[in-house]
Amino acid sequence: MTGTVPTSSIVFMAVSCLIGFAIPLGLFIYFRKKKGADILPFFVGCAIMLVFALILESMVHRVVLSSDIGSVIQGTIWLYALYGGAMAGLFEETGRFIAFKTVLRKRQDKDANALMYGAGHGGFEAAMLLGITMINNLVYSMMINSGNVAALTESLPADRITQIVMAVQELIAAPPYQFLLGGAERIFAVTMQISLSVLVWFSAKKQGSRHLYPLAILIHLVAD
Repeated sequence: MTGTVPTSSIVFMAVSCLIGFAIPLGLFIYFRKKKGADILPFFVGCAIMLVFALILESMVHRVVLSSDIGSVIQGTIWLYALYGGAMAGLFEETGRFIAFKTVLRKRQDKDANALMYGAGHGGFEAAMLLGITMINNLVYSMMINSGNVAALTESLPADRITQIVMAVQELIAAPPYQFLLGGAERIFAVTMQISLSVLVWFSAKKQGSRHLYPLAILIHLVAD
């Protein structure tokens, strides 16, 4: 492995990392101070994202994608995109609906709580998928540029070494601006998560608005 990670790439990684953690913190403070939202919905949103998307949905993916049907799905890019979007929409919007009908049922007097929930749901995702990823990239980059790449592969099996080598080469070869795209994408994604939270909030709150729940799933699918 030869080469180093450009300084501009490292700077942009750090910027995206800050965006990943600043999004949930900034939204929490804003909705709490300016909108008078309760604190609980934020942490319920974090928990629903963790349980329904990162745990339950991932479990389903492992089962489905390792099957014969999974091979067919992964063999067609549009089918794979449709499957991924459908699963994300189904699990996340169902998680929202359950949360609003149970633990947050008595908090429905404040519609700002829908915004606070969305900040937790989308903010947790931003911190995990963008913030933590960029921390890993920064650590790898520092080790690459200091000549300690060998430390990344010590005592690892051959298949893991191959993965690490590929990751290192990608960090070196990637254009610097690419590391800013994650921050831009997360801003859009969190905006969508808050919007979908509002839809599902009123679906759970108002008897005649049940159609907003499947609509949220459809929007989530299309956006993904």
